[in-house]
Amino acid sequence: MPLWRIDHTEGIFTDEDKARLAESVTDHYAQFGLPRFYVVVVFNETSASNFYVGGEPGTPAVRVSIDHIARTNPDEAARQRTSAWIGRILNPFMAKIPGVHWEFHADETSRDLWLINGLVPPPEGSEAEQEWARSNLPSVY
Repeated sequence: MPLWRIDHTEGIFTDEDKARLAESVTDHYAQFGLPRFYVVVVFNETSASNFYVGGEPGTPAVRVSIDHIARTNPDEAARQRTSAWIGRILNPFMAKIPGVHWEFHADETSRDLWLINGLVPPPEGSEAEQEWARSNLPSVY
């Protein structure tokens, strides 16, 4: 389950931008065999007067917090690749916003602390996980 929480000041993203960004994020994970429904993207818009960067309000800003559970990075090189592709997904959107302050971070959580619809997700790469991806639905396995 990758969860992308995107906190941003008002007017940063149009509805079309949100849909395209969510689709880009989901497509990336799906190409590695994750079921599309594992991917959740949440946009949280707030007024610039409630978004402080460096102790100051009012800057156009985006803060992306990502939780990875379905897959984790085994080493520093993998973490660097992950940071690079996250940047490649976000850069085109951020480049359109003059003066924006933007950043992201990704956390990795143990699969032991994860359920979907009350079910323990299947092991990585298993036939059951592949079936979840094909059907795009969780099911008993």
